[in-house]
Amino acid sequence: MADLAPQPGKRKREPDAEEAATDQEQAGVGNGTSAPVQLPFSGFRVEKVLRESARDKILFLHGKVNEASGDGGGEDAIVILEKTPFQVEQVAQLLMGRPELQLQFSNDIYSTYHLFPPRQLSDVKATVVYPATEKHLQKYLRQDLRLVQETGSDYMNITLPYLESQSLSIQWVYNILDKKAETDRIVFENPDPSDGFVLIPDLKWNQQQLDDLYLIAICHRRGIRSLRDLTPEHLPLLRNILREGQEAILQRYQVRGDRLRVYLHYLPSYYHLHVHFTALGFDAPGSGVERAHLLADVIENLECDPEHYQRRTLTFALRADDPLLRLLQEAQKS
Repeated sequence: MADLAPQPGKRKREPDAEEAATDQEQAGVGNGTSAPVQLPFSGFRVEKVLRESARDKILFLHGKVNEASGDGGGEDAIVILEKTPFQVEQVAQLLMGRPELQLQFSNDIYSTYHLFPPRQLSDVKATVVYPATEKHLQKYLRQDLRLVQETGSDYMNITLPYLESQSLSIQWVYNILDKKAETDRIVFENPDPSDGFVLIPDLKWNQQQLDDLYLIAICHRRGIRSLRDLTPEHLPLLRNILREGQEAILQRYQVRGDRLRVYLHYLPSYYHLHVHFTALGFDAPGSGVERAHLLADVIENLECDPEHYQRRTLTFALRADDPLLRLLQEAQKS
């Protein structure tokens, strides 16, 4: 029988974009410790700014580390720095006090200041990828995107062989499902090995406000890589995820199902079936029409056509330098 897990304590905000969250999961994140720690390397010499966003207040840095250890030219690391969201209660207390200010501009009723908050209100989330490979560097480097269409035949003959050749590890997913990691983060579990799943907060959400609520349901059943593998055999699993996931979120966070966006990614960021639950008003990474497929629609499509996702042409975006894009484009020309 599925039960709600004990509620974990609130944690400081974890990583940003879905890619960063995925890499941090792979690194075995989720211990939830608040004790002082050190970075897993010494020194950091900036090599390149891989990506930055003033809107999202995030910076992706490539650096060389451990150069003083005599280890040749040092090792590669990626550090992602992100400003954390405001907490209304803490900010209200700040403004009621006497914050340190510098006037930048004043005209009639309008004025602009630089405000210097105390330490507890000025934390920056740091995500570390170390040691970083060339694939990691390319992953975080800003790239132009291209839309591409993939037929069912393209998937079987091009996409699937390409993915299998990449040997992408998802051991971190199995660690969660086997309770070897992140057990304190489990919000809900249906333990059925075929039709059950684990529901955990996504690492992009700090669990301190509901505006950017974000949870992930990871199915227990192994071997379901993505949308393309789904058939009517999986309908009990998908219905459980939709119904029980919404019920668990309502019980834990008092957010109703009609205020949730529940969807799958295609292409997914990792190839073990998982479903995203986000606040409807939150512009979550990957929630655009070129990638997100609503779970309710997926269920109805399978009810109407057992081979819908084996036959349907799917459109998605790939980086301009992604080898898979070139392979799919070449196939469409022939």
